[in-house]
Parts: sequence; C-alpha cells; structure tokens
Amino acid sequence: MLNKVVFDLETQKSFDDVGGRNRNHLLRVSLAAAYSYLEDKFLVYDEKQIHRLGELLQEADLVIGYNILSFDYEVLRPYLKFSLPALPTLDMLVEVEKVIGHRVSLDSLAEATLGVKKTGSGMQALHFWKTRQLDKLRDYCVADVRITRDLYDYAVLNKKLGYKDFFTKKEFPILFPEPAPRPDKQKQISLF
Repeated sequence: MLNKVVFDLETQKSFDDVGGRNRNHLLRVSLAAAYSYLEDKFLVYDEKQIHRLGELLQEADLVIGYNILSFDYEVLRPYLKFSLPALPTLDMLVEVEKVIGHRVSLDSLAEATLGVKKTGSGMQALHFWKTRQLDKLRDYCVADVRITRDLYDYAVLNKKLGYKDFFTKKEFPILFPEPAPRPDKQKQISLF
C-alpha cells in the first residue's frame, strides 16, 4: 500500500492579527491533524509536536490536502527545515480550480459530493484555540481531514466531484492520479 497522508492545520492567529493574508508564516500552528492511509488512523499534533508531523509528511508517497500549497505549507514553513513544496503534493483546491476555472470551498464540495457539511469554520477553530476548548478544536480539525480524505477517495473511485454554485449542484470530471512509491524519502533531523 502506498503511504498517502491527508492533513490540515488550524492556527493560533487570524489574518488580522498578523497584518494580512500574505503573512501566513506568522499565523502559528495551534493544532494539526492527519490521516495515514498506511496506518489507517487519524493523528493529531499540537505545536510542540509539529516536527513529528514533518517526519510523517516527508515519509509520504503523496501528501493530500485542500489549499495546502498556499496556506498550510506556508504556516508550517517556520517549523520545518525542509522544502514542503518539494514533497509530492496533491492540493485538491488547485486541481479543482484547474477544471472548473474558479475556487470553491471545501464545504461546497463536501455538501454537493458527499451530502455532508463541515462541522464549523476556521474562525470557530480560532475561537476554540483562544478559549482553550482544545477538544472541540481537535474534533473540528479531524473532521476537516476526514472530509478531505472522503472527497479524495470519492474522486479516485468515481472520477468526478460536485460543488454547489449558489443554489445549483454541479458535477465535474476530475482525475487524481495514483502516486508512485518514493525511493528518495529523507527524514528531517529533529530540532526539539
């Protein structure tokens, strides 16, 4: 079995806190969650454990996420001493945008494709962090990873996804190629 990993993270700060959307590297990780296909389990990392997430990502044959290239990888950049964009990555948002010509939310895809909605929003996750409701933060982050995994699995099996465009559900074809095993995996040396 290929070592595929789906991941998502939440932040300690908002865009307003750091002076805008082009400063993702300043947002700081509050919590990250991952699903390992190899282990068939969800994993959760707090800020002090991010180096372990880095090791997991480096060992992956494919890292899967939604908006991870421009958001999650940028938030992780100060924590890890290797090039995240060099990892074999499937950013589902990028692939969806290539096909339909515009961005859509993870929630829109999930509702139209799977009949489920996200359990909250990024702003709620930030509130959970600031009010120390860490169980709720963990549940929210894991739920986003589960939705992303389920959308990926659906697309691989059915070669299509759906999204809601205002009040209309639309389907579109999409192909996510299966990755090849990576012989060049390198581990980060722990900094902690």
